[in-house]
Amino acid sequence: MTKLAPVVALFVVAAVRLPAEPEPVHQPEIVVSWDKPGTVSRTTPTLQIVVNPMTRPGSPIHDATFAALKALHADHVRFVPWFPYPRLGVAELEPPTATTTAWDFALLDPLVRDFMEACAGRPTVMNFSTIPAWLFRTDQPVPLPASADGLAWDYNQGSELRDPTLKELGDYYARLVGWYVNGGFTDELGRRHESGHHFEFPVWEVLNEADFEHNTTAEQYTQRYDAIVTAIRRVSPRTRFMALALGDPSHHGALIEYFLDPAHHQPGIPIDYLSYHFYATPVSTESPDTWQYTFFDQADRFLATARYVELIRRRLAPATQSDLDEIGSILPGEPGTLGGPPPAIPDVYWNASAAAYAYVFGNLQQLGIEYVGESQLVGYPSQYPSVTMIDWKNGRPNARYWVLKLLVERCQPGDTLLITGSLWSDALFAQGFSSPRGKGLLIVNKRNRPIDVAVPKFDWDAEVVDPTTGEAPPRASHLGAGPLHLEPFAVAVLSTR
Repeated sequence: MTKLAPVVALFVVAAVRLPAEPEPVHQPEIVVSWDKPGTVSRTTPTLQIVVNPMTRPGSPIHDATFAALKALHADHVRFVPWFPYPRLGVAELEPPTATTTAWDFALLDPLVRDFMEACAGRPTVMNFSTIPAWLFRTDQPVPLPASADGLAWDYNQGSELRDPTLKELGDYYARLVGWYVNGGFTDELGRRHESGHHFEFPVWEVLNEADFEHNTTAEQYTQRYDAIVTAIRRVSPRTRFMALALGDPSHHGALIEYFLDPAHHQPGIPIDYLSYHFYATPVSTESPDTWQYTFFDQADRFLATARYVELIRRRLAPATQSDLDEIGSILPGEPGTLGGPPPAIPDVYWNASAAAYAYVFGNLQQLGIEYVGESQLVGYPSQYPSVTMIDWKNGRPNARYWVLKLLVERCQPGDTLLITGSLWSDALFAQGFSSPRGKGLLIVNKRNRPIDVAVPKFDWDAEVVDPTTGEAPPRASHLGAGPLHLEPFAVAVLSTR
């Protein structure tokens, strides 16, 4: 979860307890125009993994975490060593002197190696988002935590780089990438450092949430992007590049406009992908009975923002693809405190959050977004526990993981999306699709109550994630011609035999 502490919510609504919806007079019904032409989905469901102590070798959930990542078979997974743990994300923590350099990959290499092995050759998005603090002008040197697992929420200090030519910045990233793709690099003193690594980095995302971190302006980010891209292309010419990773796109249209305008870039600088984020964020007085409205109301507002951003992108950079690589929810009071009391997260929260992701994913399919990344594989107290897809106590995947896995397996790019509606209820989201695999139907119950719904009359197999499945895989059954019973916040995918 790549947010600054304290959390800046993308959208915040007042906690208003609304009356329960009356039971509909008619049974809710899903209607799909199977015989009308549809649009072809371009959307890949995926996720991000943010580096933290629970992802390190030796953590009690390390093996289970990377086994779960491997079992997803997800493409375009985003890997983010993030600034609160600078010893796990920065390869040169001290500036070079006339006689020494501080390059050290001992803590980084195991994380990268485990991630790449779990992705098993599938395309990835790499983002070492943390710029070494010493590259910035600060009144005092920025202190480092004593231990590898130590937190440093104040590490991202400074807004002006000490080298206005940006050569230091570009060289840092070129050497870091060279370590992993070219077997090593030559440091500032002309000494060669050998790694033996020869990974492929198909996509590199340049920095993270420029609208929050380092108070970066549009002009600064654009210049830094160009410098980093130019430097990395020298050592990894096949790498493509992703930009912005905005935390609050609804308030930064001017930044998007400025950055996507080719006139503001050096000649030949590519912008292959544009990325931005969304987290549904209730207030502390809310319960699941209000989450059922808050999560989806905020999601609708974000979807309006995505349409606005896409209009800008299509006008200024029509060849650029979109990767919405942090989609999730955050409960109040986070990121939490290491060693403090465990957060009180009710079990149904995981289903509410999973349903919200499925709802956003289904709507972004219709918008033609290429990648929709759920955030994040591992969170835990001190690092946004409510954003996790893995239980940080026992290593078992929760409903957020199982819904993503269901979408990865059943809702794929190339599927034909068909006109779909739900009659007699606004509590449901549905999307019908067809593919060489047969007919399919994604259904999301947006409410904290059970619903029985009539579905099109086919011989369906059903896979469902709901509060009764807990940390287990989706419940599979032969539904036949229905109707379908949905528990609160259930996500179901129906497939024809």
